[in-house]
Amino acid sequence: MTGLGANGRDANGDDGRHVGRRSRVLKTVGLVLTGTLLLGAGAAGWAYWHLNDNIKSVDINSALGDNRPPRAMTTPSPSASPLPTGSLSILVLGSDSRTGAENQELGGGSGDSGARSDTAMVVHVDAGRTAATVVSIPRDTLVTRPSCPLPSGGTTREAYNTMFNSAYAVGGPVCAVKTVESLTGIRMDHYLEIDFSGFAKLVDALGGVTVTTDEDIDDEDSHLTLAAGTHHLDGEQALALARTRHGIGDGSDLGRIGLQQNLVKALLDQISTTSLLTDPAGLYRAADAVTAGLTTDTGLDSLNELMSLGQSLRGLTSDTVRTVTMPVAPAPSDRNRVVAQEPEAGELWESLR
Repeated sequence: MTGLGANGRDANGDDGRHVGRRSRVLKTVGLVLTGTLLLGAGAAGWAYWHLNDNIKSVDINSALGDNRPPRAMTTPSPSASPLPTGSLSILVLGSDSRTGAENQELGGGSGDSGARSDTAMVVHVDAGRTAATVVSIPRDTLVTRPSCPLPSGGTTREAYNTMFNSAYAVGGPVCAVKTVESLTGIRMDHYLEIDFSGFAKLVDALGGVTVTTDEDIDDEDSHLTLAAGTHHLDGEQALALARTRHGIGDGSDLGRIGLQQNLVKALLDQISTTSLLTDPAGLYRAADAVTAGLTTDTGLDSLNELMSLGQSLRGLTSDTVRTVTMPVAPAPSDRNRVVAQEPEAGELWESLR
């Protein structure tokens, strides 16, 4: 212990008052730092709770039971990675729901709670999760829609020669999944649905997206006008591009699918060049945008589960993702509709099982 000298100072030349004052200053600094850390932890906790609370989910497994295609057989990874590495099939839907002021403004129309699956993609991720195939299903495809359980009880009737996107309209996510599984023979491991507002906000959170169009676009319905060439789009413009149908090609859903597939690859490129991990505020904005407009199955209804899935897919790039459209032909009963073209469609689904 250091004592005081004859002049009342310690060996370092400080008197007792200076020592006490310095002690109080250090204590104050310590309390401020502690308070700051506690506030930071509280904010982080609130952010986690908020993002987790954003996510809406549907218990598809319980609703459909065991009468489904078998799960894909997977070989355990030889590595010690805590992340899953097996193959995966996910049904991704873009909903045209007008529920909520933002969706009404972006999509037009009234606030009616009905919705259709405006975009449908089966995303099949290969074992190892470094490559994937994205298969678009035209919403105008005529299919046999199976009988589906309803949330209120009871079931829908089986329907023949009905449009694919009617499955979501009459039975929600559960019927959409069951119809896709019936069409493809592939079990959907997960379900993801994003609405108009969520998609637009995600693109904005990423700083926009750069796309190249091969032809001029002028679509009164989607309110998008673009000259052929390369453009950097904000969220509202990207959503309009994803919805454009009448301003390109023959005005069919197939032209829109081509735009959507290009947009998917452009978003992958944008994500790979955006340093969200070094920008906490940007990362939070992106996460808030995604979760606010997201509906999942119960296997992905928490932030931890979504983060684990995202981390397991971080090896995917636009170069390793193949985009295709389910082979279709004009429907004999209605030239404005299409049907799966066989055997090509069956062979495509078989290759992904």
